[in-house]
Amino acid sequence: MKNIVVFTGAGMSAESGLKTFRDADGLWENHAIEEVATPEAFQSNPELVLRFYNERRKQLMECKPNDGHLAIAELEKRHQVTVITQNVDDLHERAGSTNVIHLHGELMKVRSTVHPELIYTLQDWELKWGDHCEKGFQLRPHIVWFGEQVPMMDKAIEIAQEADVFIVIGTSLQVYPAAGLVHYANKATQKFLIDPKSELPYGANDFTLVRSTATDGVRKVLAGI
Repeated sequence: MKNIVVFTGAGMSAESGLKTFRDADGLWENHAIEEVATPEAFQSNPELVLRFYNERRKQLMECKPNDGHLAIAELEKRHQVTVITQNVDDLHERAGSTNVIHLHGELMKVRSTVHPELIYTLQDWELKWGDHCEKGFQLRPHIVWFGEQVPMMDKAIEIAQEADVFIVIGTSLQVYPAAGLVHYANKATQKFLIDPKSELPYGANDFTLVRSTATDGVRKVLAGI
């Protein structure tokens, strides 16, 4: 049984119908990142930010895991598998993966603006201004916005260092600190980067580049493990 770490980005979920975080024009669903994905944005226009994430949840609830998600989940029957994802969707879990670390938060969860340890799972898509935690404070999306710390990063680094196989799927490797994970996979005997357009990043020359969509690339890589 091998210890397999799968590190996924937006390209993993694109085939399920979710748009990538940052399109070619630098916008996310026609919004500048600074308008909807920073603490300052929530402070200056909270209703816009809440509405934006409500729409993302509605979209997510209409999507299903793709064959790539399912193949990764199926891998748990033969190996120890940890998924580290930059994605905020729950498609890995819905596909059946049981060990998922979300570096940038979870779209279907919300947390208190004052007591961040108070985290709740939404049963529907809508979070409204005036929805409070049990201590009476406004709830916000359970998302790691730009400018905020990535609380799960240290754990992700530890897991990456112990990998026998390290597979990177559908990420531009441009958002730090998450992108730096590729440099910690120093014990991996096999390393793969699956992306239709990517080049090997600096310091990752020992990765095998698989220029393919997430689903097809997963099939190719897993067939050889």
